Amino acid sequence: MAEEVSIKRFFRGDRYMWGLIALFMFVSMLSVYSASVGVAYSSHHGNTFYFLMTQFVMLAMGLLIIVVTHWIPYIKYMQYATIGLVVALILLGVTLVAGVSINSASRWLVIPVVGIRIQTSDLAKVALVIYLARGLTVYQHELNNFMVVTWKLAIPIAAVCMLIMPENLSTAAMIFGICMVILYVGRVPLKFLLTYLGLGLAGVVLVASLLLLFKKDDNRVQVWKNRIERFVSGKGDSDEDYQANQAKIAISTGKLFGKLPGGSTQRNILPQSNSDFIFAIIVEEYGLFGGTIIILCYLALMYRGIQIARKCDFAFPTLMVLGLTIMIVFQAFINMLVAVGLFPVTGQTLPMISWGRTSVFVISFSLGAILSVSRVMNAREKKEELSDVEQEDIAV
Repeated sequence: MAEEVSIKRFFRGDRYMWGLIALFMFVSMLSVYSASVGVAYSSHHGNTFYFLMTQFVMLAMGLLIIVVTHWIPYIKYMQYATIGLVVALILLGVTLVAGVSINSASRWLVIPVVGIRIQTSDLAKVALVIYLARGLTVYQHELNNFMVVTWKLAIPIAAVCMLIMPENLSTAAMIFGICMVILYVGRVPLKFLLTYLGLGLAGVVLVASLLLLFKKDDNRVQVWKNRIERFVSGKGDSDEDYQANQAKIAISTGKLFGKLPGGSTQRNILPQSNSDFIFAIIVEEYGLFGGTIIILCYLALMYRGIQIARKCDFAFPTLMVLGLTIMIVFQAFINMLVAVGLFPVTGQTLPMISWGRTSVFVISFSLGAILSVSRVMNAREKKEELSDVEQEDIAV
């Protein structure tokens, strides 16, 4: 009994959110192992547990990140939001110039001392969301001033997207879409958002023109064009078309209740079966029933995020929780839409389920920040004792 009480005191915040996190991690372990057993055997000297063990380590580290970040007073996220965005912009710039190129796209940065590879766009995404929550709070009484909104909010969004766009248009477009939703929730006038949408489209054309002009032999513009044309026509013979077709086969053969755990046949054929297309393997093994459960879990995460935000009386925690929740759920649904063939291939992972490194850590940090707000709000409701810093939190 004493041990149970101590665990409850250690894991604070929304208990339903903690339950969803535990469920996602459990599904991740099952799905990653099943989806990668074949490739692990062939590429890691018969070690079929390679991806399972690495994912276990990543999730364990992710859980540690959640625990640590949910004990950090959320006012700290507001105080360091600008610094976080500046660091993210610097990392994006370095990645654009000297990043590691995989599949003809420079999206990763290697930390020299430890040799760890990070995807800087994931870091920039969460830094930008928290920065926007801060900006919408600080300038909440000036949101009808177009110049204030543009200089303080829209230009940082543009800077992040422009640095990502040359090598990863889909991620830049996703981040832009998430930011527009956050600005709308933060009560930025719709006419401003429509203006930014038009400027964003003009920015895409500008970047494409510059790439065609200065990088004629090695640019991503033709990749963007071919990807869109193949998606619209439904015809093509590239690796991406092969992935999309194999994913459709996996989903169509899953039927209502699937082939049961470990019964997937497409896992040995489908590239990125344990990361970008893991949802297809889940549906193949657990059927429409299992796929629906995953969708409902992400909707439940959205609902719990909204419920946490509703408890807040002040702008910053409300906007941070809503922004981070929207970011996670938005990415999840893009991943699932790609898997079922309703969206072009983007390379986005399924949050907290796909095998990965940077993505797991970034999503874990985001969930910890959400739970940080929930912890303080719950303590306030129960009239529990809070630290001086957390008393400040409530007033922000």
